[in-house]
Amino acid sequence: MTTPDSATDVRALTQTDPPRSIAPPAESRRMQLTQILAPIAVDMRRVDQLIRTRLTSEVALINEIGDYIVSAGGKRLRPAILLLVARALGAGDETAPLLAVVIELIHTATLLHDDVVDHADLRRGQRTANAVWGNAGAVLSGDFLYSRSFQLMVEANRSTVMRIMADATNAIAEGEVLQLMNSHDPDVTQARYLRVIELKTARLFEAAAALGAVCADAPPAQVSQMRAFGSALGMAYQLIDDLLDYTADPKISGKQIGSDLAEGKPTLPLIHALTHSEAATRERLCEVIREGHAERIEEVLRAVEATGAIPYTRRLANRYCETAIAALDGLPNSTFAATLRELTMFTEQRIA
Repeated sequence: MTTPDSATDVRALTQTDPPRSIAPPAESRRMQLTQILAPIAVDMRRVDQLIRTRLTSEVALINEIGDYIVSAGGKRLRPAILLLVARALGAGDETAPLLAVVIELIHTATLLHDDVVDHADLRRGQRTANAVWGNAGAVLSGDFLYSRSFQLMVEANRSTVMRIMADATNAIAEGEVLQLMNSHDPDVTQARYLRVIELKTARLFEAAAALGAVCADAPPAQVSQMRAFGSALGMAYQLIDDLLDYTADPKISGKQIGSDLAEGKPTLPLIHALTHSEAATRERLCEVIREGHAERIEEVLRAVEATGAIPYTRRLANRYCETAIAALDGLPNSTFAATLRELTMFTEQRIA
């Protein structure tokens, strides 16, 4: 199956039949990521250890914020992808954990900056760094994480690594600016939305998978194959994440329903509802986007549900997951390759 894009046949995605994979009951869908990632548990512990070691600074505030961020946890999906690809392709040295740290530090830096831009007070149910230390402390600490990650890349001493990450970080910055331009704009199209998540989210997933292949000295064709896997998985991940803004239980997700709406971010469920609503409803939705009226979430939810935006978004995410799994074809049979497929299924079925 070809990768979905802005030209995806809308009619195929708006059919009322259920998506390809039916999610299991909520309790079983909340599978523990640590169980899925058991084959790289030692590597993941090494990554956590390296993060704590390499975040050390003579500046007390950086240490304090660094400890706070690391203790907040997170799924560590991006470093896990890098490690799994590396091990699936036979890498066995310490380069993979080091580059996994690079990926996680860059991801964390983007979160610090995102929270400042979005004026966010909570992430994963915990106060954000900017809420605790102020915007200046959060931004400057994010800058430190960026610069430290590039120091680690130099330590890896591979020009391919530098090129992949230079391109990825540039794309992420472009995605952030595009998202800012889309904020409070009811005219955002599906194509513009998909471009934002391609740059802002999928490119780092893509880079993680590509670096895993580089660690194993894989040939260029296999590096490209892993890039395709990471990109498709990243697209699916962000689609599901945006879907959860309308469907998740805040007690599980740590994210309040309508938080994207409050920030004026028109994500795919709302874009679809806008496109398929009657004129009067569409005008009210446009007003909500322009003003960021999160208190009108119930009205928005009714429009989202009435237009089938939830199954539409999930169906598109499922198609990206299918593309990701197809990109794994040809990997040598191993526990690590099987775990990559299981991780893709976890992404597709996640509820938090």
